[in-house]
Formats: sequence, C-alpha cells, structure tokens
Amino acid sequence: MGFRSTRVHALAIVSCAAAALTACGGSDDPRPLSCTDISTVTLGLTGLKVAQSAEVAASGAQPAHCIVTGTVNDRTGIDGKLYAIGFELRLPQPADWKGKFFFQGGGGTDGVIAPATGSLINTTSTTALAQGYAVVATDGGHATGQADVSFGLDPQARLDYGYNAVGTLTPLAKAIVERRYASAPTRSYFMGCSNGGRQAMVAAARFGDQFDGLIAGDPGFNLPKAALAEIWDTQQFMSAATAGQLPKDAFPQSAMTLVSQHILAKCDALDGASDGIVNDRVACQAAFDLAADVPSCSGSVTTGCLSPAQKSALQKIVDGVKNAAGQSLYASWPWDPGMAGANWRFWKLDAGFAPLPFNTLIGAGAMGYVFTTPPDAPDLTDGGLGYQLGFSFETGAPKIFATAVPFNESAMGFMTPPNPTNLATLKQHGAKLIVYHGSADPVFSANDTIAWYDALTAADANASGYARLFLVPGMNHCSGGPATDRFNMLTALEDWVEQGHAPDSVVAGINPADPDVAAAGWPASRSRPLCAYPKQARLKAGATDLESAASFQCQ
Repeated sequence: MGFRSTRVHALAIVSCAAAALTACGGSDDPRPLSCTDISTVTLGLTGLKVAQSAEVAASGAQPAHCIVTGTVNDRTGIDGKLYAIGFELRLPQPADWKGKFFFQGGGGTDGVIAPATGSLINTTSTTALAQGYAVVATDGGHATGQADVSFGLDPQARLDYGYNAVGTLTPLAKAIVERRYASAPTRSYFMGCSNGGRQAMVAAARFGDQFDGLIAGDPGFNLPKAALAEIWDTQQFMSAATAGQLPKDAFPQSAMTLVSQHILAKCDALDGASDGIVNDRVACQAAFDLAADVPSCSGSVTTGCLSPAQKSALQKIVDGVKNAAGQSLYASWPWDPGMAGANWRFWKLDAGFAPLPFNTLIGAGAMGYVFTTPPDAPDLTDGGLGYQLGFSFETGAPKIFATAVPFNESAMGFMTPPNPTNLATLKQHGAKLIVYHGSADPVFSANDTIAWYDALTAADANASGYARLFLVPGMNHCSGGPATDRFNMLTALEDWVEQGHAPDSVVAGINPADPDVAAAGWPASRSRPLCAYPKQARLKAGATDLESAASFQCQ
C-alpha cells in the first residue's frame, strides 16, 4: 500500500469499529475468545495481522495475562522499505479485567514497542496492567529502532508517527479487547510522556471521542519547533567553547550548579519556605537576573564565576530560539534550580552528541529526516554536530511548515494538534485531559505548555472543566532533578472521569535514589502539593513542617 490520505483512513476505521464488527469484516460472535484463539482469522479485522497470541505467567508485580502482537496496514514505502503499524496488546485474565482500556504512549522517534504493561511513568509501585487494564502500545508505524530516523524519507511513515498509528490502532485494539472478553471497554485512557505526551495531546484534539481521559506528561506538542531550539542551543553552547571542545566542555557541571545556587538564593524563599524548591515560578522569573546575580569571571574561568561568553550563550538559550530578524521560533525557558540536574545536563549538553540513538531524537536526526520538507537527510556520523552548527534559521526553520510532493503534510501539520485550543470533540464526549510539565524540562519548554493552556482558557473560559495543567518545580524531562517527581496522575484522572472529582492538587513525593535529590539532602518523607495552574504552592501561615504537603496550600 502506497501513500494515501490517512486522516480519511483513520476516521473510517474509527467509524467501523464503533459499528458492528461484521461491518469491518470482524466477527459478531458474542462468545469470548480464549487467548490462544486470537488470530488474524478469528478477529477478521481489516488490515490487522496477528503474529502471536500467548499466555504469560505471573511474574513479580505483573499478573498472568495474554499477550497479542501483530501489525496493521503492512506496506512497502516509497523508499522500498517494509512498514507497518506494529503493536503489542496485553490482556488481563477475564477474572482480573476491570473493563478498562489503556493506550501507552511512545517515546522519542518511536521505532520500538515498549512492553505494554501500562507504565504510569512517575510511579513505579504499580502499572495499568496490574490494575486490571487491557494495555496497548505501538512502534509508531516503523520498526526501525530509535537509532534509525530514515523512516522520515517515506511520507506515510511520517504521518503514522505523527498521528495515524494512534488513530488507526485505537479502535482496532478495542475491537480485540471486545472479542477477548465479549464486552467492550467501559473506560478508555491514554497516558504518555515526552513524545508520548505529544501523542496524548494530538489524540485529545484528533480523536477526542475515543478516550475518556488522557494524561500528557512534558508534552512535545510543538516538537518540530523544539527541534529548532535544540539546534539553537547547540550553536549557543558552542559559541562559548574553545578549540576542540564540545558544548558539555564549555559548560561543566560546576557552571550549572553555580547558576542553580544563585537561582535558589534569589527565589527559594519567594513561596514562604526556604526548602530548595522554587514554587513561585512567576516571581522568580522577575527576580532572577543572570547578568547581575551570578558572578562574572574577570580573568580565567573558575568554579565560582561564569565567563562573559558563558553568560551570553546561556541567556540566549533561556530567551529561546530566534531568527536573524529577532522573531521567536519557539518558547523561552524558565529559570529553575533544576537546571543543575543530571537529566537537564544529559538532554541539553550530552544527548545531541552521544552515540546513537540519542543524537537522532531531536536536533540533527529528527529535524533532518522527519521535520524538514523535503528531507535534508544529513550525515549523522559526527553525532549530528556538523548539521546543527551549519543549520540556518532563515532557510532551514521554514521547512517545518513546508510541503512538497509527495510530502503533502508539513511536520507542523502531522506532528502537532491541528488546533491545540479547540478540544470541542473531547469536551462534548465528556472526556478529561491532565497535562503536567517539569519546570526544568530541558527538552520541551514548560513555558510553551503554559502558553498553550493560557490560550485554551482564553478560547474557552470553562476549559478547566475538562483540561488542567500541573507544573512540577525542579523536575527535568518527565522525571529527575531536585523535585517531588513521584506522583500518580492516573488515580487523579480516574477520580475526575469516574467520580467527577476535578483535581485541584496532587500530592507528590521524592525519589530518594535520584542523585539530585540525594545531593540536596532532602529526607525521604518529603512531599508537596502539585497545584492546578495557575495556582502555586505556598507555605501556610504558621506552618513549620517543611517536609509535609499538608503545610502548603495552592493559591
């Protein structure tokens, strides 16, 4: 099957699955299928092939269940390679199934299928599968592995990665669930972080009637623009490097620790508590000034100062990527003490130049192969450094909006929600969306997500009735950093969807094993409320226990 309009195709499948399965070539047999009887023939779902269906014994925290693997829409791309939407579906034993469906979001450039156990991302104590959910995951339409972004040379593979894999697989996976249990799911949820968070936001906009609740963590919903920011960061970091240095050499850990310490000195107490957490993000952005608040080196660079070149580069990075005319091409970034976190350092300073697959995820690989039209297809043997340093924001940046036959949808068209501030279908369906974002996320700016939510509420004054945003101070990309990054958003979403309890705050704890938390010296019992934006946590009047969430209130 060659290139075609997948938006029409996906909607056709959604409509088909919503009707009797016989309309799709499926079965109307009301009897449940045993695990080993699940097959291409017994399902009879158009375009779907089952490769395996087998019972899996209980192991550790995972219960006994049935695993089904297969593909949808096998085809040959215009590049001559074989493509399909690969999937893995895990089904609890009939006695354990709670009547719920869970779509587990992907990550990076996909290309692999993570075990479909239903990761809850910021809590490791349980999984959706262990809680009785049927869980599906996909490779995004290409089984190339995360080290290979050449799928971007095929137009259909781009669309599958952007939105069509989720749109196509969701109703088919639900149809398999219904055949397994002879009962359709009563609730359907989606959860993902990073690219999985982007998928959740895209699903909320494109397929809002297919889910009852969605969780988008640190969402890269403007991922092509964030790729521009990564390239911008590389160019700025390199401006402070000397001959033979990489960006990480120009900004050693001591430099970022110094910045973090001075952010804390200026901002820590603004929320009423000197506790190593900057909850009052708004006041901090106004209070902290890199030029004035961090010592400048008058001579050789030492651990107690930043050189003028370092300050200039870091300020330009935080201000956000701009073209020669000064026009902003992506969001700015918050000043947050989590900038000293290991996760921040990895993504900002190491990932673009590490061995594969990391150099393919955003800046060089994804931009060159997937987000530019027509594809630049750069040489990545140098870790993508040459492509990034030679990238022009005048001629290269507009390519994320471009189309060229046979690439009939731009990267900003297939990667982003078609209208991020219009969630009318989701609202009419009665579904709910929770978005959370680390304030010190180095990959996707929390400011971009804040701007989206501000625009959503400006477009619909009642948006908080179906969509809420939670910021996590200090948290890096999806987790990590000096932050209370242990929380269970699925429980909060279930309470909202199933009980009508809209979440005003979610209690979060720490991961004592995280090196950044250990370095901060926080006790394992520390907890904080994550507040529904625009509220922020502040110490209650008279409260003295700085380790308890009960001492703080959202206001």
